[in-house]
Amino acid sequence: MDYRKTNAPKSTITRDMMELSKDTGNVYETVMVIARRANQISAEMKHELEKKLQEFASFNDNLEEVFENREQIEISRYYEKLPKSTLIAAQEFEDGKIYYRNPIKEKNNF
Repeated sequence: MDYRKTNAPKSTITRDMMELSKDTGNVYETVMVIARRANQISAEMKHELEKKLQEFASFNDNLEEVFENREQIEISRYYEKLPKSTLIAAQEFEDGKIYYRNPIKEKNNF
């Protein structure tokens, strides 16, 4: 997913949880859906960041020399400025972009 193009806010905003939980009918279920999606987003972003920073890794065993790599610092700053994974997940939930299911509810319907 391209997190640069998300329309999620960069800082925390107040949300009406009753309005947000209309689809699930349960506030706690809504929070769990958003939390699990936030964990997925966070893992994807971490993997992507580690992959980009791996290009600049030095494999020297010399502890006396510390290299300051400007590109590595810029990449890290860029990822720090992105919206947090919980904000992205909440925005995706509001926009209806998250697919979720509850196996317990499905089992009770049969």
